Order: sequence, then structure tokens, then C-alpha cells
Amino acid sequence: MVMRYTKTLRDIRKILLVFIAGLFVSGVTAFPIESELRLANEWMHVLKWDNIFSKWITTTYHGIRETNARYSFISYGTDWLAFAHIVLAILFIGPLRDPIKNIWVIEFGIIACLSIFPLAFIAGSFRGIPFFWQLIDCSFGLVGGFLLWRCHYLITKLTMEKNST
Repeated sequence: MVMRYTKTLRDIRKILLVFIAGLFVSGVTAFPIESELRLANEWMHVLKWDNIFSKWITTTYHGIRETNARYSFISYGTDWLAFAHIVLAILFIGPLRDPIKNIWVIEFGIIACLSIFPLAFIAGSFRGIPFFWQLIDCSFGLVGGFLLWRCHYLITKLTMEKNST
């Protein structure tokens, strides 16, 4: 019984570490967005890619570069987006430490992941984001939601295992 409890707890923590790392990395990589887009744009030209994806990268790079050259303060919004990802990653340390007590954080995360879909499709349409890119954005909600759903299931199982001892 104790072995099963320990294994379930270990599985929960592995999933949460992957989720936390994903949030943290997506946050940190939002800071140098212009440099990242410059590199991606250069690679698209080196590889001679000429498709909708490469055209979107080029358009996005030029938009960020021109905006930063004239109005760099607008990228402050991206900095706050990055900061929010890092803060949310920290939030998930609670369930990492005590999953049963902090299951509400997992539920919050599932709701946030589900909320990506209407945001991507509604705001994406208003902002002229190509549909394929909206789907890429939704993939983060899909993957994150699956990880958290699995984690929620395991926490429920862990609760039952704890109550049966």
C-alpha cells in the first residue's frame, strides 16, 4: 500500500516538474523575442523555406523589429507576459510539495488551459493571426491540460490511497 502511494506521488511530481519547466521556459524565452524571431527568420531564408509558416515568421519578425525600433516600450507587455509565466510556474510548487492540499491549483491550471482555446480563436481572429498559428497556440492548452488532467486523476487516486491506510 505504501509502495503504491509513493509511486503515485512520484508520478504526480514528474508530471508537475514537466509542466513547471514548460511554463518557466515559455516565460524566459518571451524576453528575447526579437532575437529569436531574427534567428528563425534567418534560418527560413537559409533553408529556402517558402511557405505560409516562413512568411508568418518573416512578417512577425519585421513587425516586432519595427515596433521595437520606434516604440520599444510596447515590448514591456511581452515582458509582463514572460513574468506571468514564471509566476505561474512558481504557483505549481504548491502541488509539487503537497498535491492533495493544493489540488485547487491543478484545477485552476486546467481551467486556464481550457481558456486558451476561446482566447486563441477569438483574439486571434480579431488580431489577424493565421489559423494555423491559432492551432499552435491551442496546442499549449491541449498538452498542458492533458498533463494537468492526468495529474488531477493521480491526486484523486493518491487521496483514496491515503484514506485507505
